[in-house]
Amino acid sequence: QVQLVESGGGLVQAGGSLRLSCAPSGSIFSIKAMNWYRQAPGKQRELVATVTSGGNTNYADSVRGRFTISRDNAKNTVSLQMNNLKPEDTAVYYCNAEAMLRFLTPWETLWGQGTQVTVSS
Repeated sequence: QVQLVESGGGLVQAGGSLRLSCAPSGSIFSIKAMNWYRQAPGKQRELVATVTSGGNTNYADSVRGRFTISRDNAKNTVSLQMNNLKPEDTAVYYCNAEAMLRFLTPWETLWGQGTQVTVSS
């Protein structure tokens, strides 16, 4: 079973930067939009950023102007550059994508295991 694998989380001071990366654990035929979600303790999972296969992006209001999502269609990877981090950005960050693993098989929703981002004040 193909999964998404995140990396790049960690502990950073407020105002600092982190870059998250996400790659599939196996081969994928095609991917639609790729997304980053996050879930803070006691809160619901929220959509942070989206990038379509054509490169169009969208962001949650809380991160717009500070976070940048990008993807490499050749490698089926997605990254999230996070600048000017704030304590309220502290959460587990998850990579998500709709993928067709092999030609003409059904689309599947893939998730990563999550990576912890902690921003200290």
